[in-house]
Amino acid sequence: MTHLAQLEKISLEDLVLIKKSKKDLDEVSFLMRALNTIGTPIDSGLTLLPEKYQDKISSTIQKALQLSVKANLKTLNKGRQYTPSSNITYKVVTGLSGATGGFFGVAGFTADLLISTKFMMRSIMDIARSQGEDIHNINTQLACLQVFALGGTSDDDDELDTSYYATRAALHTAMNQTSVYIAENGTKNIIEALASQTAAPLAKLINQIAARFSVQVSEKFAAQAIPVLGAAAGASINVLFISHFQKMATAHFTLRRLERKYSKALIQETYEHIKPKQLPISE
Repeated sequence: MTHLAQLEKISLEDLVLIKKSKKDLDEVSFLMRALNTIGTPIDSGLTLLPEKYQDKISSTIQKALQLSVKANLKTLNKGRQYTPSSNITYKVVTGLSGATGGFFGVAGFTADLLISTKFMMRSIMDIARSQGEDIHNINTQLACLQVFALGGTSDDDDELDTSYYATRAALHTAMNQTSVYIAENGTKNIIEALASQTAAPLAKLINQIAARFSVQVSEKFAAQAIPVLGAAAGASINVLFISHFQKMATAHFTLRRLERKYSKALIQETYEHIKPKQLPISE
């Protein structure tokens, strides 16, 4: 069956959603250029940082990703599927965290990253829930973590491509291994898996995601490195961060919802073939 014939299976409304999701995912480079503009003036100095600071950033990213899921699973209501997410509230909270952390420069960076990542993850999980996902399902939790891998590349992680479905494919093995590990060991969610010292598949997945996330975090560190001046930059970057990840999460979980409705193969093929001017987009 030709792709044109396959397209007839998808409603016009859903085709528009696929196109908008692709448009939003493809605009990542523009958003990241805005972040680079803020961080570039002192970004070149990152490579001159003492190794202990570079290690600190890396370990903080790992810890932030782990804690972000654990903290939110304990408080997010399971029964609010398809309820609109509270995007503005999360932007305000992360902006305040960035301003406070940025005011103290390097000294406030760790606390800000832990807090802002927690609320960015909460927003991502809220968006997932609004698209009909069960946030207490392990596969949904892993898909939420996956959002942090969208929108950046790392020289240290050559297996990750920049395109949406390529990124999902690159993380597919680690995600499957994590799901199997959790099922075989009787753990119910990421919280229990993280408590296990032998959760190697999950650790590998978080490492891969952290490699992507670290690109944006390094720019954030650069912009906030100067105390007081970093306060405004910290607030601005956090709002940019969460706006970016909210857009990525909305596109990601919209496509996942459509994959459940039709099939992953059909939605992926449509996503990859649809052209910018094929369908109108309602803003």
